[in-house]
Amino acid sequence: MAKLLLYLTLATSLIPLFSVAFSPENPTDRRVLVLVDDFAIKSSHSLYFGSLTSRGFQLEFKLADDPNIGLQRYGQYLYDALVLFCPSVERFGGSIDVASIVDFVDSGHDLIVAADSNASDLIREVATECGVDFDEDPAAMVIDHINYAVSNFDGDHTLIASDDFIKADAPVLFQGIGHSLNPANSLVLKVLSASSSAYSANPKSKLSNPPSLTGSAISLVSVVQARNNARILITGSLSMFSNRFFRSGVQKAGSSIKHEKSGNEQFLTEISKWVFHERGHLKAVNVRHHKVGESDEPAIYRINDDLEYSVEIYEWSGTSWEPYVSDDVQVQFYMMSPYVLKTLSTDQKGHYSAEFKVPDVYGVFQFKVEYQRLGYTSLSLSKQIPVRPYRHNEYERFLPAAYPYYGSAFSMMAGFFIFTIVHLYSK
Repeated sequence: MAKLLLYLTLATSLIPLFSVAFSPENPTDRRVLVLVDDFAIKSSHSLYFGSLTSRGFQLEFKLADDPNIGLQRYGQYLYDALVLFCPSVERFGGSIDVASIVDFVDSGHDLIVAADSNASDLIREVATECGVDFDEDPAAMVIDHINYAVSNFDGDHTLIASDDFIKADAPVLFQGIGHSLNPANSLVLKVLSASSSAYSANPKSKLSNPPSLTGSAISLVSVVQARNNARILITGSLSMFSNRFFRSGVQKAGSSIKHEKSGNEQFLTEISKWVFHERGHLKAVNVRHHKVGESDEPAIYRINDDLEYSVEIYEWSGTSWEPYVSDDVQVQFYMMSPYVLKTLSTDQKGHYSAEFKVPDVYGVFQFKVEYQRLGYTSLSLSKQIPVRPYRHNEYERFLPAAYPYYGSAFSMMAGFFIFTIVHLYSK
């Protein structure tokens, strides 16, 4: 009886974990683990956390060095996303380390990393694994003597007002450390970069050597979309997410326009929608192929058959699946190399189709759709189908291409007959 109660208790505790899990039908991350240095961040950054909660996310806050934290239980991940708001942590608690975070992302889960001027070597190592490198100088901050916020009274111009990235209502406030992108990693992209007048250095000391990071090479906010469609956000400013920056007014140096509210809330809300798959998440359904004029999918095609390939593609809007409309989706009829490459036409309702003729080559082919577009999850569709040659009784009785050979054969017979008659009856 005791064992039965134990099993029932265990099953009951696991039901909520699987009922709200990440699924293809509802791709939005719902269970989010937030690791912090201090629980005070929960209140100082409550506006950002509140926006996530209002969109249906289940946030669980834990100290980064809590000895009981873990990402997995019984071989199953407990969370769909991880938020690291713990820039100064020297060592994670429990079973979490850099390797487990990398495995978490490799399993298709999402990650947000926010550092600041107190960033530890551990956080820097996590960022390096994601394809970015923070400034090696632990005291360095991004400084800009031209594009700074005039509300910065300390004179070091580390409070930067950036507005040259996307169309926004007001500049975004940034104060923290910059990072550079690893040129060997083609998956990491700048979302918010410093201006050409910015540089990274210690604001409390005079420059003795040229700074290692300067100009637009400094990235303030970067994103990564892995090949498995996991998404990562990395920034060197934890203050960007704070209530103070969300509510702060901003006036960019050299501008007479003073905005009552910075663009931080708008910027971070929109980018978090992308990170947590509320934007730019695609799915493909109803992949079909058949001969033109038929509806059933055959088990094999014959060379020179006319066929039709179709697929439906939808984009997740955050609440429902909406038709995805584009003119750059292509299908390949592939065997070792593409024999046919065709752009799919769309009815503007998510349905894509194309007609083409099977090449005059038999073998095992694949219908392949490899769709990769910046900002969207990639689609990789593959369906194998054999192609056979004509059977002996499927050829035409007389082939037009063989008419010259037919003519030569009959002319030879006629010539031999005439030669025989002439030879026998000539004197």
